[in-house]
Amino acid sequence: MSDLQPNPRLLLSLANLRDRALAADSLNALAFSMANDLYPLLRYHQALVLAQQGEGFQLLCISGLAKPTEDSPYLIWLQRAARWIGQHVTTPQPCWLAREALEPPEEIAEGWQEWWPNGLWCVPLHDREGQRLGLLLFLLDAEPAAPLPELLGGLWQTWAYCWAALTRQHRLLRWRPSRRQVLLGLGLAALLLLVPVRQSVLAPAEVVSLQAQNISSPIDGVIASIEVRPNQEVQAGTLLLTLDETTLRNRAEVLSKEVAVADAELLSASQGAFDNPQSKSELTLLNGRAKQRRAELAAVQAQLKRTQVVAPRAGVAVFSDPNDWLGKPVATGERIMQLADPAVPAMRIQLPVADAIALEPGAQVTLFLTAYPLTPLQGEVLETSYQAKPGDDAVVSYRLLASIEGQPAHARLGLHGTAKLYGERVLLGYYLLRRPLASLRAWSGW
Repeated sequence: MSDLQPNPRLLLSLANLRDRALAADSLNALAFSMANDLYPLLRYHQALVLAQQGEGFQLLCISGLAKPTEDSPYLIWLQRAARWIGQHVTTPQPCWLAREALEPPEEIAEGWQEWWPNGLWCVPLHDREGQRLGLLLFLLDAEPAAPLPELLGGLWQTWAYCWAALTRQHRLLRWRPSRRQVLLGLGLAALLLLVPVRQSVLAPAEVVSLQAQNISSPIDGVIASIEVRPNQEVQAGTLLLTLDETTLRNRAEVLSKEVAVADAELLSASQGAFDNPQSKSELTLLNGRAKQRRAELAAVQAQLKRTQVVAPRAGVAVFSDPNDWLGKPVATGERIMQLADPAVPAMRIQLPVADAIALEPGAQVTLFLTAYPLTPLQGEVLETSYQAKPGDDAVVSYRLLASIEGQPAHARLGLHGTAKLYGERVLLGYYLLRRPLASLRAWSGW
């Protein structure tokens, strides 16, 4: 019975080999241990650790060598031999391959005779799912005697477990698609580029009135007061603003006195014309001067009446802070505010030239208001500007006016948001590459 008991030193050596495998921090360190640590027990000519890669194998380690030369004739032949051996090892159990019992191809047989001994002990390593991880080849003159193969079974399992644990994370992080997968992915991408999609673009927008009238300065002057507040509803005839009358009133007083002087001179000349021929000749000149002074006075009085600007119709006064206008000089025709009808809201869109797409009247528009992002407004393009002009943000843009469907309560004048404009249907490839192609053409001139 004692002859069948394994040597305690052998068991201790196997336990040390398992501990080294569990302590390995990389697959290369594990492969080095697998290729060199069993030499005291097997006395092999050479040990090879091969990792499975598809139908072929990758050499991880050769016993006695730190880093083999990849372009050596032996390693070139070894790649073909490993592929052939992998096809003949179909069981998960270690097997002995003798040169005399096999019929390898001529190129494999020549290399075997030159570099390898007569026998080869092949140990396949598998993970828990039964997938082969690699092969461990021991070049021996004779098959290992019992009970060594049975005692080494636990070591094979430990190496396979450590191998799978060390490569599982690398397989997830370093997944490399095969050539077939790459071609299939490129084909699917090409098909996706041919899918028709709706062309669209985003642009800043504001809610305005479709029926808005500009309130401008009727004369040159200085704004004395603003009589309404921003966004205040007014009725027809409501006083909106007043221009400073000081200069015009002073001018009117001066002209009134000039008219009185002209009338007195005309009366004096008329009385002296009976006996003074010179005064008679001055009547025509003095009469024209008097009429000129009256005309100037009438013009100034008319301007005085226009210093008070009233609302021509009902609406909402749309303008900025009144303090920005008080005391500001304005010219005739300069816009001060707008009188908008809130019952007819619309969208005013500033479409940058860089983002412009082909849009026709009637194109669909969706406005996402900043204040109400979950209740967008729908509408259609009514008109587009022919020329692009710089806006308040110095961005050259096209001005578009779009309607708002229905009468939503949250479509208040002055609200801002982002409008999405929909154009014609185009291919997905054109949709994605339109901007890069335009930039490339502008940069290269092609």
